[in-house]
Amino acid sequence: MQKKHLSGVGLGLRREMINELIDDIPRSVDFWEVAPENWIPLGGKYQKQLSQFTHTSQFTTHGLSLSIGGPEPLDINFVKDVKAFLDKHNIQHYSEHLSYCSGKGHLYDLMPIPFSEEAVKYVVERVNQVQDIIERPLILENVSYYAAPNAQISEQDFTLAVLEESNCKMLLDVNNIYVNSINHGYDAESFLKAMPTARIAYGHIAGHYDEADDLKVDTHGADVIQPVWDLLEKAYEIHGVFPTLLERDFNIPPIEELLLEVEKIRQIQHKHMMALSHKDLA
Repeated sequence: MQKKHLSGVGLGLRREMINELIDDIPRSVDFWEVAPENWIPLGGKYQKQLSQFTHTSQFTTHGLSLSIGGPEPLDINFVKDVKAFLDKHNIQHYSEHLSYCSGKGHLYDLMPIPFSEEAVKYVVERVNQVQDIIERPLILENVSYYAAPNAQISEQDFTLAVLEESNCKMLLDVNNIYVNSINHGYDAESFLKAMPTARIAYGHIAGHYDEADDLKVDTHGADVIQPVWDLLEKAYEIHGVFPTLLERDFNIPPIEELLLEVEKIRQIQHKHMMALSHKDLA
């Protein structure tokens, strides 16, 4: 299968979903996303099923343990394993979190990188290392965070500097912008407008948990709420329609329910593509 750039609407593929989907892959999903770490160590049945899936469908990857901002040296052998996984399954896109998840051992959470010029330089060097190995642009996601230790610059300026200086791509997570805007008291639309359109490879949308009116927890375990759908519409108004994937990591409902949200993304994309078409004709 000849692979191409991502387009349309995607859905995260979890291992527990594959038995249900492998013989009847929903054609309403344009691309799928997997975490390489969940598949690299597996052989046998699971690898055969994944290979069958990736041979017939468009895929991207979203990693969990690269730890691009971590204090320990990059795990070069792991990055080489990711490269082999991407090549084996003919996947062009490898995205990760602009955060870290390891120190003296694995932290099992996504920790915020201190927002500073020094951290920008540190992360950029590591991004360049990764890109040299995987022979693809690294795609970095703006992440949710709940504290900003030793911050010297804003999240916005930090994110922009890393993207620009490393020449990597961006995974624009709309839910994370919404969550952070509530938790840290900034304007979501202003942050969205500041992001570089040309660097957006694709986007994420997901649900979260309302701990309190002023505390939202990014869980990917619930339906997308209306303010996040509204922010996705705003993202398309600002940046144009970009490929967008629905994340659901637990409390996973039947595929029929997930496809309803997939279809909602498609409807919003279609609405904005039609509006742009009418504008061009005017």
